[in-house]
Amino acid sequence: MNAQQAAWKARTSPPVEKLAGGLVSVPVPIPNNPLRYTLSYLIPGDDGLVVVDPGWDSDIGWTALLAGLAEAGATAADVTGVVLTHVHPDHHGLTARLRDASGAWVAMHPAERDSMLHDREHQPVVALAGWLRDLHVPEAEINGLLGTFGSAVDQHFAPLADPDVLLADGDLVPLAGRRIRAIWTPGHTPGHLCLLDAEAQLLLTGDHVLPRITPNVGLQPGGGNPLGDYLESLDKTSAYDDCEALPGHEYRFHGIAARTAELAAHHHARGAEIVTAVDRLGGPTIWDLAAALTWSRPWTEIGPMKVAAVAETAAHVELLIRSGTLSRKPAADGTQRLIPGPLAAGPH
Repeated sequence: MNAQQAAWKARTSPPVEKLAGGLVSVPVPIPNNPLRYTLSYLIPGDDGLVVVDPGWDSDIGWTALLAGLAEAGATAADVTGVVLTHVHPDHHGLTARLRDASGAWVAMHPAERDSMLHDREHQPVVALAGWLRDLHVPEAEINGLLGTFGSAVDQHFAPLADPDVLLADGDLVPLAGRRIRAIWTPGHTPGHLCLLDAEAQLLLTGDHVLPRITPNVGLQPGGGNPLGDYLESLDKTSAYDDCEALPGHEYRFHGIAARTAELAAHHHARGAEIVTAVDRLGGPTIWDLAAALTWSRPWTEIGPMKVAAVAETAAHVELLIRSGTLSRKPAADGTQRLIPGPLAAGPH
């Protein structure tokens, strides 16, 4: 058991740790969150270093990041670049503060940049309410969810630092003296990246592959097929089984192929549960279906996380419709009901 895993089990913060290839892991706290911290990574090069996923924007987080840099023998002034695996605020939040302190460039996948621009053009809470209505969530539930979740949505989609560098699949991070390759792994977000250091046999997995929990893969107001993308990305990631996985949360681990197989099996089992539930319920809406599935807690106790539960359910349904396993059928009350397929799948 490594130090990170031992700390996770003890519910303490892991130490700043030097890893293979000279990389350094730095736990950056996420206040009042069960994930507790984001694992940020420092990658040294010939003329400075890159920070991967600086973490949640808070004073305590900034202090932790600076302390990690100090333990690595560096300061913010030594940071030449910031690379984001994805733009969720527990990864991207401190980027602007770090950029302002260092003058570093900021890099991400083009799809992450596009998702940030989309969010700025729309009012997130209004868009979320409309999307929940499209999924036939009852109005009283929408009001309750937005009452408890609305401020979190605004914070989640608050303006974050724009990129200076776009990294497509296979591109190298512009860090002199290192060959860190971007691996596009959409699913958790449209432009999620893993980062490969083949020489050190390390794969930074962000939130794509975590050692213990299943990353959230949910349909978003923009549509798409995130679960299908995620399963394809898992297949892609399994090829790096010779690498140690350096995730964004919890702890580093070996056995990438076995873990990706577990995650894929979980989603296939969930799909089978959904098909059975649709048959049992006889034409449910997405909301009806989500309420009938098994979750880590009873449905009545999930609270505002019902938004994520509905999004995950919708992502599974979208994949099952695209495969012809389920279909949508308009009902007399104007709702879209789910029935066994195959029937032509209309736009979501």
